Formats: sequence, C-alpha cells, structure tokens
Amino acid sequence: MTEHLVVLVTYFVLAVFVGIEVISKVPTILHTPLMSGSNAIHGIILVGALLIAAHAQTPLQIGLGFVAVVLATTNVVGGFVVTDRMLEMFKGRRSGATGSAGSTGAAGGQEQRG
Repeated sequence: MTEHLVVLVTYFVLAVFVGIEVISKVPTILHTPLMSGSNAIHGIILVGALLIAAHAQTPLQIGLGFVAVVLATTNVVGGFVVTDRMLEMFKGRRSGATGSAGSTGAAGGQEQRG
C-alpha cells in the first residue's frame, strides 16, 4: 500500500509540473477558448461528483459527496462567469475603437495608421 501511495503522489507531482509548463506557454489570445473548453471538462467532473454522491452510504461519504458537488458547481459557474467577463471586455474594445478616431490604446492606434 505504501509503494502504491508513493507512485500516486509521484504521478500527481509530475502532473502539476506538466500542467504549469503547458499553461505558461498558452498565448493570451487563446485563453478565452481554452477557458470554455475547460468549463466543459468541469461539467463532466460535476456529473461524476453527482454520481459519487448518489451512491454514498455512510455519513462520511455523503458529506464528501456533497462537498465535491458544491466545489464542482462553484468551479463550473465561476468559469462561465470569468469567460463571460472576458468576452465582454473584447466587445467593449471593438465598440470603443470604432466610435472615436482619436482614441488611445492598441485598437485606436491601429485605426489611425490604416
């Protein structure tokens, strides 16, 4: 049992390092689409938490299942809120940049050159 636990902890640590490397290499422009994709994955995690909670028999299992459902729901809702706010920021840039030719910022500067 101890060797198995060491192997699982090793996998976890390696997954953390790989995750940090992958996430740090993502360009800013791809962040919003990846957030939407990860929200879909978190939805699957929520379904798994619901299934585990539904089959709970002891009070400890029921409590852990409830906590898993609450955390997974919070994660899904929070991810969609963040994605929505990011998309609203992009909409705000487009509207503000087309309205005034003398605006400052990246979009306004490109508009003046073109």
